[in-house]
Amino acid sequence: MTESILVTGGAGYIGSHTCKALAKAGYTPVVYDNLSTGHAYSIKWGPFVQGDISDHARLAETIASFKPKAVIHFAANALVIESVQNPAKYYRNNLAGTLTLLETMQEHNVKNLLFSSTCATYGHPQFTPITEDHPQAPVSPYGRTKWMAEQMMNDFSTAYGLKTIFLRYFNAAGADLETQIGENHTPETHLIPSIIQAALGLKEEIVVYGTDFPTRDGSAIRDYIHVQDLADAHVRALQYLLEKETSAAINLGTGKGTSVLEIIDAVQKFCGKKIPVRLESRRPGEPSTLTANSHKAEELLGWHPTFSELPILIESAWKWHQLLLDNSAILRSAIQRFECVKSI
Repeated sequence: MTESILVTGGAGYIGSHTCKALAKAGYTPVVYDNLSTGHAYSIKWGPFVQGDISDHARLAETIASFKPKAVIHFAANALVIESVQNPAKYYRNNLAGTLTLLETMQEHNVKNLLFSSTCATYGHPQFTPITEDHPQAPVSPYGRTKWMAEQMMNDFSTAYGLKTIFLRYFNAAGADLETQIGENHTPETHLIPSIIQAALGLKEEIVVYGTDFPTRDGSAIRDYIHVQDLADAHVRALQYLLEKETSAAINLGTGKGTSVLEIIDAVQKFCGKKIPVRLESRRPGEPSTLTANSHKAEELLGWHPTFSELPILIESAWKWHQLLLDNSAILRSAIQRFECVKSI
C-alpha cells in the first residue's frame, strides 16, 4: 500500500501539479481544500476532502482516517495587493489556519511538513541572485504571514520535534505539459497568463508598471520557473525530508531573470498577435530584479529546472488557456475527474 501524503490546498495551481507528481512517484496525495480558489476539476490523483484549514475537527478526522506520512502545506491566500488592502484575511487564514494545522499534526504525531513559502519573505533584495541566508524582511502582509509561519514551524520543531522544509518559490509559470491542469485564477494577476488572456481577447490590455527600473529595458526582471519543475522539487524535497529527517530552507528558481517587456515580446512572437500595452509608473516598493540562487536545491535534492525555458513556459500556458476557452471541454473533464475522486 502506498504512503499517503496530505496536501492542503491541493486543488490549487501548484498544489494540483504537485499531486500529479506525487502520484507518479508512487505516493497517494490526499487533497484537503475548501475550493475557495482551487478547482474541483484539478483533483484526480487521489482522495479529496473538502474542508477549511481552520477547521480543527475536519483536519483531525482527515488525518486520523488517512494517516499521512507527511503534510505538504499549500493552503493560503497569496495576492500581495489584496493582503495590503485586507491584512486581517491573510493573518486569519495564512497564520491562524497554519497554527490549527500544526496543532492537529502534533496531536496526531505527524512529524514531517513541507511548506509552500515564497521569496516574498526576503523583502527588498540586498543582492541577487538571492541565497537562503539573505536577510528576511518582508514588506507586505502576505510576505509577513509566510515568514511568521516559518517562525511558528521552527518553534514547533524545537518544542515538538517537527521536521520542516521551507520551499521559497520565485515566479511560478506555465502549465502541465499534458494539458491536464494549469493556471486559472480569478482575478488573474500573474504576468504570463494575463498576457495570454489579452492575446486571446479576454483582457483589453496589459499594464506595465514601471519602465524606468535600472534594468536592460527599464522594466522589472523576475525569475520564472515552470510549475512542473516546482512539482518535481516538492517530490524530491519530500523524499529528502523522509530520508534525512532534517529541516531546511530551500530556494526554487532558475537563477535567470526575464523582464516584463521581454515576456510580452515573446508571447507576441509566439502567437503572432500585437498585444495592447499601457505603461504606468512603477508601484511603490517594487524591486527592479528578483532572481534565485538555487544551488542548495541542486546540492540537497539533486534538482535543477528542466522545463523552465521561456518557449516551454509560454507554449504550455498557451495550450492550457486555449483549452479553458472551450467550456464544454472543461465540463466534460470535470465530470470525468470527479468519477475518480473519493471523499470521506
